[in-house]
Amino acid sequence: MRFGITVTKKIGNAVVRNRMKRRFRALLREVLPVSGVAGADHVLIGREGGIERDFALLRAELVAALARANAGRGDPPRKPKAPGPRR
Repeated sequence: MRFGITVTKKIGNAVVRNRMKRRFRALLREVLPVSGVAGADHVLIGREGGIERDFALLRAELVAALARANAGRGDPPRKPKAPGPRR
């Protein structure tokens, strides 16, 4: 199974982004062989707070997301962001 990881510069400097990518790679190596969707590409998007988040919690959230994907359901709707100041 193939996977991709993306972490934008909004998250932090290169050290922070690379640390998040390393955490994602370790997580994917552990979870994808067991819970991944066969024949699909998997993409993880780094969000703010991903570095501080507990690894076990990340694993549980990824397993739950893959279970939804295997069942043919998508992610639950996200809360809309509050409008920011106009520039």
